Amino acid sequence: MKVVFIEDVPDVARAGEVKEVANGYGRNFLLPRGLATLATPGALKKVDSLRQAETQRQAQSDEEARAIAEVLQDFSLTLKARAGSRGRLYGAITSSDIAQEIQTQTGYQVNKRKIQLEEPIHQLGEYEVAIKLTKELAPKLKVIVERK
Repeated sequence: MKVVFIEDVPDVARAGEVKEVANGYGRNFLLPRGLATLATPGALKKVDSLRQAETQRQAQSDEEARAIAEVLQDFSLTLKARAGSRGRLYGAITSSDIAQEIQTQTGYQVNKRKIQLEEPIHQLGEYEVAIKLTKELAPKLKVIVERK
């Protein structure tokens, strides 16, 4: 059975792909759940138009990501936090703190999930943090944590 996937199905196909699947899998799982439709000529035309729209949207998104990466590449961010006598913070600096400060200082909104911080920052000092904007684009940002 040839189907057009409407939504991503993990380990099977991404939305917009046309694949040949087993009759039972298509009839009993994919079609009733609305994950795919039969590959009719009308559905194939619709998929082509959706792919073109997706390509244009992706190109625009990549352009925006490059603009943000250019600004963030040589950017250093200074955060102030309360700390003890040995430099240990009372609390922690998290990716959402970094995202909020980036928006405050640059005006660009960066999703906190894109900030690759292995664990929250608990010490004063300088840290290099990567921000994964796209698969290939991950500028490094210098984060300086100072005593308040």
